[in-house]
Amino acid sequence: MQPPAEADADTGAFFLNWLETFAGYVREVDYASARPLFHPDVLAFGTHRNVIPGLHAWIDTQWDNVWPKTSDFRFDLAGPHCLVSGDASMAVVIAPWTSTGYHPDGTTFDRPGRATMVFQKTDDTWLCTHSHMSLNRGVPQASHANRPVKAR
Repeated sequence: MQPPAEADADTGAFFLNWLETFAGYVREVDYASARPLFHPDVLAFGTHRNVIPGLHAWIDTQWDNVWPKTSDFRFDLAGPHCLVSGDASMAVVIAPWTSTGYHPDGTTFDRPGRATMVFQKTDDTWLCTHSHMSLNRGVPQASHANRPVKAR
């Protein structure tokens, strides 16, 4: 059995663009625009929840607990690893990220973390089928901003 290989240049560029696009939607708190990037039956987990089955449940729990309460979300585009299966039907993207968190008094703190995302290619479209995003050790889990959701 061959291990997954690093993505070729075109596939790697696609996933860097995907990360930047998704991060922009997080910064804008734009759930509606982010939704098509994910399979409807995505399995996800992160800092606030155990395994969450389905996109709607993920939005209602994890996204609602994070996106409006933080700001400045970005992936470190120099740090991702993009691994692709031999038949190019599945990919895994591993990437560090950062954001700004807010203490109850409004002061800010750095909020770095890491993500592992699994993608499946159907026809010519890559959809994320699993996401695990979590904070680095020692980072406060709660953030207290209250930004509006742009679009559900």
